[in-house]
Amino acid sequence: MTRILLTIAYDGTDFCGFQLQPGLRSVEGELNAAITKLTGEEMTVIGASRTDSGVHALGNAAVFDTESSIPPERFANALNTVLPDDVRAVASREVAPDWHPRHQNCEKTYIYRVDCGYVPSPMDSRYAMHFPRNLDVTRMQEAAVRFLGEHDFTSFSNPKSQVLMAGGSPVRTITGIRVKQENTFGSNEGSDGRFGELVTIEVTGTGFLYNMVRIMAGTLLDVGTGRFTADDVTAMLEAKDRTKAGMTAEAKGLCLKEIRWQ
Repeated sequence: MTRILLTIAYDGTDFCGFQLQPGLRSVEGELNAAITKLTGEEMTVIGASRTDSGVHALGNAAVFDTESSIPPERFANALNTVLPDDVRAVASREVAPDWHPRHQNCEKTYIYRVDCGYVPSPMDSRYAMHFPRNLDVTRMQEAAVRFLGEHDFTSFSNPKSQVLMAGGSPVRTITGIRVKQENTFGSNEGSDGRFGELVTIEVTGTGFLYNMVRIMAGTLLDVGTGRFTADDVTAMLEAKDRTKAGMTAEAKGLCLKEIRWQ
């Protein structure tokens, strides 16, 4: 048997999430079906990150074991001939037989995209949360750095997190975060109000709790509108109470950009 590591990208809009769920369409289900069709082997992949319904990925990962004679580095191209259009294998390679994507040291980078134009952009309707407000990006940048380092992120996790419900640690380490504003269509001349204005929040860390990035993003949006301050973010971390932090931003704005194995 050969263990293959896949890097995968997908549009999460029409999926119930990565993980298999009976009677629902999942990324894992599509991967299993495609590999089985290609190799003739019954297949169950092991995913690195079980993204939620509506969440996208450019660089998620999964492994599977196969007796196929297809060279490991060619599996990605072969799979793309049988995968649906909203899932793609970006790369493939052989790894050790006991290599497990959820047991490796790594850093994950997520991007959260916010369309803050008065008129929502049709180009971003599936990939950004529409939030038509004037955002103070400088305030958001000042607050974002409060997340850096090792913290208890209880305030920034869904209380139904399996990790927390099982008594696991809520401590996580954020190694990088940045907030950036841009206009995806250049000049707005001729438009009625703002159009195509995008704010992105990019977060890198060694691990994340359930809904953690979406709650961080929602809180930073509340900072941008003036509801919260940077000091409030510090107080939220110290409170260890989900009710103290901001909203949970919509799933469609979130994308797993990459996983860097260490």
